Amino acid sequence: MGSCLSGASSAHSPHNDSSTSSSRNYSRDSSAEMRLHRVPGRVFLNGSSPFASLFCRQGAKGVNQDAMLLWETFGAMEDTVFCGVFDGHGPHGHVVAKKVRDCFPLKIMEEWISRRRDDDNDGKTNNNNKDDILKMMRELFLMASKFVDKELKLHYAMESYGSGTTAVTLIKKGQELVIANVGDSRAVLATLDSNGSLKAHQLTTDLKPNLPRELERIRICKGRVFALNSESDVARLWLPKVDSPGLAMSRAFGDFCLKNFGLISVPEVAYHRLNNEDQFVVLATDGIWDVLSNKEVVNIVASTPRASAAKQLVESAVQAWKTKLSTSKLDDCSAVCLFFHSNTNVVGEKGTKESRGKSKQKHQ
Repeated sequence: MGSCLSGASSAHSPHNDSSTSSSRNYSRDSSAEMRLHRVPGRVFLNGSSPFASLFCRQGAKGVNQDAMLLWETFGAMEDTVFCGVFDGHGPHGHVVAKKVRDCFPLKIMEEWISRRRDDDNDGKTNNNNKDDILKMMRELFLMASKFVDKELKLHYAMESYGSGTTAVTLIKKGQELVIANVGDSRAVLATLDSNGSLKAHQLTTDLKPNLPRELERIRICKGRVFALNSESDVARLWLPKVDSPGLAMSRAFGDFCLKNFGLISVPEVAYHRLNNEDQFVVLATDGIWDVLSNKEVVNIVASTPRASAAKQLVESAVQAWKTKLSTSKLDDCSAVCLFFHSNTNVVGEKGTKESRGKSKQKHQ
């Protein structure tokens, strides 16, 4: 909640005269977006498929700064899916979030295809060893993260100086699940325990400035971390001598005013091999997690037909905001639900299975 207390003032930015350049960038990006929107299996708006559900709702803080993505048959591989949610913040957070949504998976796919081509030319066979898979995927995510931040700094210096975005993304290839996290959005896995009851397993860590390992890096880089008296439970990252911008996360794309003071865009990468007990995964921005527990989230998704699971989750979060955070402005809320099994049985809170009708492709 409250990712960026005060956007870095334009007076601090060395790029105030770049409006003409920005206009050219927007024109170029508009054309690129149109091409991306026509890619089969790529969904970025509210909707669903037989194996996924997406929904985003604008909050009460102004322009919707969340972005989300589902990309089936990712990299022209039938068994591969990419999905992610991106929570922008600052005056131009919506611009940064959409740019990262579009650029990040493209760079991963480009490098992955290149490596596969090189392996084919060298006569190498695919290695399914866990360590090798994780090593390769970590390299892809790290490389793409560096590339994206460079792109932002090169083409969107003004917009991303005091604005940025989180990114929690995953790639599912067959039974392999690799998750990369930058910021405080979250990925949670729903799985069955030995009694057949549904449980929630958090796959990512909310990367906040007061986490010991994050705090140490920030202090070494001369950044400051403290909470305001009015919100003592929210640690924020500040410039060394100016009480700005007050970022409530320790990692983000963009936010170049803080990149010399401990903020990084290096993702934490995790691996999970799916088994029959694993049911689905939920990626969501903090507008969801601020008011709903992991267990509440998986129970809501499990008890709802697939086609409307993400929408029901978001609407439940909106209702929870009204009771739990009634004095705060509603945050943007976005969720992507990815299901692992082709059957339509949904496991409820008590472990009972309820048959659901087959979801139909639908875009709202």
